[in-house]
Amino acid sequence: MKEEYFKWYSPNLNRDIEMLVFGHAGYPVILFPTSMGSYHENKDMGLIESAKWYLEQGLIQIFCPDSVDKDSFYNKNIHPIHRIENHVKYDRMICHEIVEEAKNNTPSGKVAMAGCSFGGYHAANFAFRHPGYVSHLFSMSGAFNIKSFLDGFHNEDVFYNSPEDYLYGLNDYELWNIDIVLGTSNWDICFDANLKLSKVLGDRHLHHWLDIRQEQKHDWPIWKEMFPHYLSRIKFF
Repeated sequence: MKEEYFKWYSPNLNRDIEMLVFGHAGYPVILFPTSMGSYHENKDMGLIESAKWYLEQGLIQIFCPDSVDKDSFYNKNIHPIHRIENHVKYDRMICHEIVEEAKNNTPSGKVAMAGCSFGGYHAANFAFRHPGYVSHLFSMSGAFNIKSFLDGFHNEDVFYNSPEDYLYGLNDYELWNIDIVLGTSNWDICFDANLKLSKVLGDRHLHHWLDIRQEQKHDWPIWKEMFPHYLSRIKFF
């Protein structure tokens, strides 16, 4: 299984960013880490190994970028306006420095977005904000409300990075072309968050699969079951 390490200076973030890429060919899957996780977390916790068959067959490539959560939502030492600004810069970096390159690997010019826990938020938020770039969204135990990180602060950037709010006003036809999966469990601490987002999607008539599994905790074992299952939804050829 091919693994490559990349490090470059990001003009959007004004700092170095690191990323691991797994696989030698195939459909690009952008896989975010969990809260404050690093670019190697998904490898360290076995999520990449769970997709080994797809990688070795050349069906997918997995791009694992670093997060900047410590500089955005989790940085209580800066004003909330700067927290959300840092997240917006991260979104631009993902879009312009990773996705716009990776999408060229497919005839459709699109990528799949995936993530566990807060990584599920990043995957979902990017997919909904940039639906023209995204064919599939695989959120595993995602948490989608960012308001608790911002101490009551609200502006346009907060609104347009809160899927539960802005989805009601979006009318980009590409939204209805995304294969959306919300994976959760009845024991998941993010169970209610997934039910709420599912309702929003349902209100907008956005077809999706709310995959509720039974009696499994918000942790890596269930995500390692979900991830290869969801990857099978991609049309590789």
